Amino acid sequence: MARLVFGMNQSLDGYVDHTEFGPSPTLFRHFIEDVQRKAGSVYGRRMYEIMRYWDDDRPEWDADRQAFAVAWRNQPKWVVSRTLQSVGPNASLVGNDLEGAMRKLKAERDGEIAVAGPDLARSLTDLGLIDEYRIYLHPVVLGRGKPYFAGSRPRLRLIASDRIDQNVMRLAYIPA
Repeated sequence: MARLVFGMNQSLDGYVDHTEFGPSPTLFRHFIEDVQRKAGSVYGRRMYEIMRYWDDDRPEWDADRQAFAVAWRNQPKWVVSRTLQSVGPNASLVGNDLEGAMRKLKAERDGEIAVAGPDLARSLTDLGLIDEYRIYLHPVVLGRGKPYFAGSRPRLRLIASDRIDQNVMRLAYIPA
């Protein structure tokens, strides 16, 4: 049975914003290896559109960016959207029955499936379907933006913490 894992970079004050802070080379390498191990990813529309950046090769990419793009392209993706009519390669649209689709996905797959995007994570949290939350805590204070927990704050229990690079801690929580 697959596990749904919501993980994102987060500021010290609880916000996620890929334009405000990015991963160091060490953290980026960690993300490459993480994507290579995942059984797939579930995206909300906005996050999927951001990640479509990795669909096309770019001449300025270094070896790590090329490796991330290959891993991302090879990974199955499920996109939750009411507005998209089609999605790119190796991706499927999830219909109106989010709960049924995610329960089926968890039952039919093995391994970890990443959940990408705080709005989607809120919906899956409300349904009790997120198995683990991973916060990559950066020493940045934004003071605004999209919060990691976009809705209700679930009761959580810390199960692991580790330093990924000089400045970033990964905190892993499960529902309490």
